[in-house]
Amino acid sequence: MATSYQVCVALAALRRKPDANAPLDTQLLFGEMFEVDTVEGAWCHGGALRDGYTGWVSASDLTRDVTPTTHRVRALRTYVYSRPDLKSEPLHLVSMNARIAAGRREGRFVETQDGGWIFADHLADADTFESDYVAVAEHFIGTPYFWGGRDSRGLDCSGLVQTAFEAAGVAVPRDSGDQEADFRERWQVLAPGMGLERGDLIFWRGHVGIMTDADMLLHANAGSMAVSLETRADAEARIAPEEGPMRVAIRPKLT
Repeated sequence: MATSYQVCVALAALRRKPDANAPLDTQLLFGEMFEVDTVEGAWCHGGALRDGYTGWVSASDLTRDVTPTTHRVRALRTYVYSRPDLKSEPLHLVSMNARIAAGRREGRFVETQDGGWIFADHLADADTFESDYVAVAEHFIGTPYFWGGRDSRGLDCSGLVQTAFEAAGVAVPRDSGDQEADFRERWQVLAPGMGLERGDLIFWRGHVGIMTDADMLLHANAGSMAVSLETRADAEARIAPEEGPMRVAIRPKLT
């Protein structure tokens, strides 16, 4: 039977094996829940409550003292300070969509579940979401590409899409292949030759990006090793020789 744990560090690695050198599959953010089914030495195996992604997480990154969260981080990233004072020593740096249990307030700061303090204006109520997932994704332009990442300091193509949609209150799978399958079921698949528009999702084998208008594609990519904006034609010319042609364009409808 699974036991609920909570992430107690800014960023926890979910790995394929119980080994610090094992491949990174994804990351868990501060305050997120992880359902543990097996404990093996210093490692816990289980699944992320957010998206069901399974793997191994270091036991030191988790706590059994679960605190229900009330807020999410809406800023790209923000410090958790040791005191309600911007000149105090930061405890850690948390990223967008980290989960916070807000306690007492002092001045412009709110106490977090680990006894730190976070700038209140960088938080949103847990059930308050952004209106434009494309605008959320655009905040990440210039962020380094990092395989398995879903953090403001580094993320991959599907991590960018998942993060942007989560900030908009829409749960989506973690990997691009699963996202494509899920989106095909939920939203409109565009016919060949149909014009693209802001918010459309473009899929190749193993890759996904977000259109910011009819021509420009925003994506975390290994070509630039960053989240970058380029024409869809340029992206297609670089991606197609290795991954094949574009597979599908999908138009989400969130309202």
